[in-house]
Amino acid sequence: MRITKKHLSRRTVLKGMGVSVALPLLDAMLPAGKAYATTAAGASSSRVRLVAMEMVHGAAGSTAIGVKKHLWAPEKVGADFDLSGTSLSPLEPFRNDVTIVSNIDVRNAEAFTLPEIGGDHFRSSAVFLTQSHPKQTEGNDVFSGTSLDQLYAKKFGQETPIPSMQLSIENVDQAGGCTYGYSCIYTDTISWASPTQPLPMVRDPRVVFDQLFGVGATPEERAANRRTDKSILDWVTTQITSLRREIGATDRAKLNDYLENIREIERRIQRIEARNASGELRQFPDAPIGVPDSFEEHVHVMMDLMAVAFAADTTRVFSFKLGRDASGRSYPESGVNTGFHNASHHGEREDRILEFAKINKYHVSMVPYLLEKLKNTPDGDGNLLDNSLVIYGSPMADSNIHNHKRVPLFVAGHAGGRLKGGLHVKAADGTPMANPMLTMLHMLGRDDMEKFGDSTGELDLNNVAPAPTTESPAKG
Repeated sequence: MRITKKHLSRRTVLKGMGVSVALPLLDAMLPAGKAYATTAAGASSSRVRLVAMEMVHGAAGSTAIGVKKHLWAPEKVGADFDLSGTSLSPLEPFRNDVTIVSNIDVRNAEAFTLPEIGGDHFRSSAVFLTQSHPKQTEGNDVFSGTSLDQLYAKKFGQETPIPSMQLSIENVDQAGGCTYGYSCIYTDTISWASPTQPLPMVRDPRVVFDQLFGVGATPEERAANRRTDKSILDWVTTQITSLRREIGATDRAKLNDYLENIREIERRIQRIEARNASGELRQFPDAPIGVPDSFEEHVHVMMDLMAVAFAADTTRVFSFKLGRDASGRSYPESGVNTGFHNASHHGEREDRILEFAKINKYHVSMVPYLLEKLKNTPDGDGNLLDNSLVIYGSPMADSNIHNHKRVPLFVAGHAGGRLKGGLHVKAADGTPMANPMLTMLHMLGRDDMEKFGDSTGELDLNNVAPAPTTESPAKG
């Protein structure tokens, strides 16, 4: 039996000077005697959480050799797929939560005119979540499309304190034109509020933390809090103590776990900042002080922030840009020291393709960290992974030849019961990536949309269609 001392609003917030800490879903927020799904809190939490992650430079599995060796998508379609030997093998513990979508194309990332030839790296990111062909310009008159994450946020984002957040790992604040006649704006973001309104992405975990837990605070108040060398929780100690007296034992345990998660994230960011301010040689000396040199550490702390934001329903929408096109960053933890861009231009040599596949696998290995966080976080009658849609993909396929056919894509989570998971869905030849994205938009509640980008219809992600035409080793 659920025993609480006081009913709380789902939007209860603990406030101090420049601090605003939203709470996780507690039993005290549910009216006694009512089924969770019929309550206002249940209706609010039933909205699907969305994470859309882009990794640039395609995949080794999109090459002719990679297709033969099944370096990305597994050989078998349906539920009986084998991930061993693929770059997706780190997902094995979550195979029942993952939907692999293969044999899809991103035509709108291709060159449409002669001057656009060669500019694939500098327009592709703008296509990933918009599935629209960007206007070639080096000026501010950029034009692409409205991105999937923003189409969701526009309809449902106003229900949360922060409609959406845009995160990145690499430097994405370069100004002016990049090359091949494209503005760097196209390379810098994957989120577009409208075809002419790209959204800036945040690289510094400290900035993300302050935005999540300082809603309504001024930049000056946030800076003052940091200078005191206190935890944000120190500013709301009185409210925490009072709340603990007003809720039941189960809720106290939930609250304690949630607050400890926040404090641990805060400690990690403080350790990163202290290390970067120590005078030690930094790999990225121009990066903000809150950005760690380690790719894995950076990705994980961003994912921690996503998980606590979802738990508190502070926002339901994140876009996450994991790399920047033409980046020379290396990932020695993958077992490969070659820079990412150079590794992607493998000359179709099998040994170099297999090395590139190791980098792909390393990048994919970041995702289970988030999936585990979501799966271990209760949400209503299930967990956050049940009520999430986590997209991971690239608008590039074989980066060596700037090809956009057979691009990598998988989805994790169950979209509030709308996505079955545990399937490898292989599309018919020529299917646009926009088709599964249209299906995802419908799963997110945008049933009003009949078309997205260059979609030709939905792609069923819950059932496997009869086997399409057998792939040829290479696809132009």
